[in-house]
Amino acid sequence: MSFLKKLFLKKEAKETPIQSYADFWNWFQIHEKDFFDVVKNGDYIEKGFFDKLGPKLDELKEGYYYLTGMENDDTAELIITAEGNLKNIVFVEELIATAPNLKNWKFTPLKPPLDIKDVNIAMAGYEFCGDNIYFYANELLEYPDEIDITIIHNDYNQDNRDQIVNGVYIFLDNYLGELNFITGIDEIRFIEKYKAEKELVPISKLKDFLIWREKEFLEKYQGIRNDNGAGNYSLMEAKLQSGNMLLAVINTDLLDWDSKGSHPWIAVLIVHFDAGNNGMPDDDTMALLEEIEDSVLANLKDFDGYINIGRQTADGTREIYFACKDFRKPSRIFFDIQKAYTDRIKIEYDIYKDKYWQSFERFNTGY
Repeated sequence: MSFLKKLFLKKEAKETPIQSYADFWNWFQIHEKDFFDVVKNGDYIEKGFFDKLGPKLDELKEGYYYLTGMENDDTAELIITAEGNLKNIVFVEELIATAPNLKNWKFTPLKPPLDIKDVNIAMAGYEFCGDNIYFYANELLEYPDEIDITIIHNDYNQDNRDQIVNGVYIFLDNYLGELNFITGIDEIRFIEKYKAEKELVPISKLKDFLIWREKEFLEKYQGIRNDNGAGNYSLMEAKLQSGNMLLAVINTDLLDWDSKGSHPWIAVLIVHFDAGNNGMPDDDTMALLEEIEDSVLANLKDFDGYINIGRQTADGTREIYFACKDFRKPSRIFFDIQKAYTDRIKIEYDIYKDKYWQSFERFNTGY
């Protein structure tokens, strides 16, 4: 009986859910020698490694992706990637930052940049490499800080647009590295080669171009912070086509700020509720919405680089807006709030780059 009890307890311990980064790495270390052998042999990696790794990562949070291979004869590399999802980058970085130092393993956060000579992709019958892709920069007079580029692939036309665009995105993701690709370019356009309006620049020059533009951008806005204090919040009302009301409370002083680029990341917390009359919340729901907003404001302070622009309520949805110096902390705070209230109300969030706060122009022009 005592022997059976020990077996039962051992099995129960192995099936304990992964609730922290430490839990995950403790689990990984138990199996790391078997995983190393699977990767080194190159057989059954899906079944012997990924089918076991994936569910454990999902217990932490959905949105972890992974690649593996041998860096050398003695070292396997595991790359954890957000697969282009900006909101998950911080969680990938946090996970890898807590990884143990294991003799036969290298752990890498996000797909690293590669030498262009090592990026040669064959996809959908087309080649994607440094010899057949070009670019040039588009200058936008109204938005000079925007990094807007046109891409030209030798084989691009309107009939194969989807295949070429997908292939170029995969090429850039590998060439620039995942983080640089997600954060370094604001807009990409594609045209046929004969329609090019400027001299074509080899894609091998894109890294240097982005480094130069980022350095220029940082120097322009370094050290700038908002000194508007509380600002002037204005109440805006509108009637929607449905007949429901829209109410917005917006810091209109900030919308005229001439240094918006210092806070280029827009973070939006989206709370859905059961709408009552005119699409507005009832008293109990209003109290819960205020509680959630207070929690956000307590964690995202303007003097730390997270400026509250205001909020909008309509049709059973409240959106709370922030302009931010960085996207990582809002990703973490919004996710934690989403988890904390998951049994009480539906919460979503979005984070994206908008150097000129174009998202908020509607509050200047009206509805």
